[in-house]
Amino acid sequence: MSRARRRSARILVVDDDPGLLRLLTIRLRSERYEVEPADSAASALAAVSRFRPDLVVTDLRMAGMDGIELLKELQRRWPSLNVILLTAHGTIPDAVRATQSGAAAFLTKPVAKELLLEEVRRALATSGFVSETEDWRDEFATRSPVMEERLARAHSVAGTDVTVLITGEPGTGKELLGRAIHRASKRRNMPLVTIDCGSLSPDTGEADLLAAIGRAQGGSLLAQDIDELPNALQASLAKQIAAAPRSQDVRVLATSVRRLDDLVTEGRFAGDLLDRLMGAQIEMPPLSKRREDIPLIVAQCLEETARSGTEPRKTFSPEAMERLVSARWPGNARQLRAVVRQAATTAAGPIIPPELVDDALGRFVQLPSFDEARDEFTRSYLVQLLQLTEGNVSQAARLARRNRTDFYKLLSRYELRPEDFKTS
Repeated sequence: MSRARRRSARILVVDDDPGLLRLLTIRLRSERYEVEPADSAASALAAVSRFRPDLVVTDLRMAGMDGIELLKELQRRWPSLNVILLTAHGTIPDAVRATQSGAAAFLTKPVAKELLLEEVRRALATSGFVSETEDWRDEFATRSPVMEERLARAHSVAGTDVTVLITGEPGTGKELLGRAIHRASKRRNMPLVTIDCGSLSPDTGEADLLAAIGRAQGGSLLAQDIDELPNALQASLAKQIAAAPRSQDVRVLATSVRRLDDLVTEGRFAGDLLDRLMGAQIEMPPLSKRREDIPLIVAQCLEETARSGTEPRKTFSPEAMERLVSARWPGNARQLRAVVRQAATTAAGPIIPPELVDDALGRFVQLPSFDEARDEFTRSYLVQLLQLTEGNVSQAARLARRNRTDFYKLLSRYELRPEDFKTS
């Protein structure tokens, strides 16, 4: 990997007073921060996905959405993003509201430059910002707000030593994200040791597990498919994670296709190990929720294919690209890359026709896993219940023979809103 280039922290400044917005921008830029000004909460929210700030500094009293409302919306969309609130009307109730809402700091205008910079430095430190290069995320080609939020959260936790559980469907890039977190961390010059939990034997696997932890000293252990870890080894890993601060220096990153809380309920995963893994959790979105990224991933893959071979760089015809964008992709980005490579290597000319996409898709058709099929059935069943009852949760829960609390949890898990099914 290329030598890391340090970057400045990005700060989004929000104020509907043009003079104060300009002053804050100048002050922060004079300290070599990268600053994006916004004159309203609405324009700030629109800028976050594009600018990817490490910190937001916002006025409290603004027309339309005020600073507290902006803070709450930022917390909902980007939970790890720190926010500093400013107001020219510093009162005790304002300060209480700000701190109770989770603001990193509350300052009264006019704020002294040194006080502002001190709070900015403190907020950046607690957000996990590290001034390394953006190379840590180079493998992710994205313009998706959903994916950007996940990467922002990954960058935030990278600056800490907490365990990270990365979940998501097969092929969504869980292992890629684990390696990216290691590259963005202070451990990036130390070993990253990967172990496939599904390949460990219940009888002899403990020695392999301990050996991997030993090789990862000072660095990170990436436990792939932690949901496949044999029951006999789960207590051992939980013990090793618990002992890490005292007897070893290893940061644990883990991936899982299945929901570990469901496995705990079924008695197939140790609850104490799940507790140890939940320092932070990041769920990778399926490709179906970031289709705007498909052309970017395709271009990245074609570039990689051209660099690794002797043929010139190829491109997909508009019709072929339409096929790629509209395909189902049960195997997510991994399957997309396989299809792109197959079509690119078999194309006779520089333009890849749609027929080769169809052929490649046929080669990589995948049956859903048992868990995927079960999830698809469950979501379809819930949709039918809500359609039948016109969004009446009480009636739907009775038909499903589930209590309302459990039924609401199911709706939340499958991202279904009862109000979408009401007819009036």
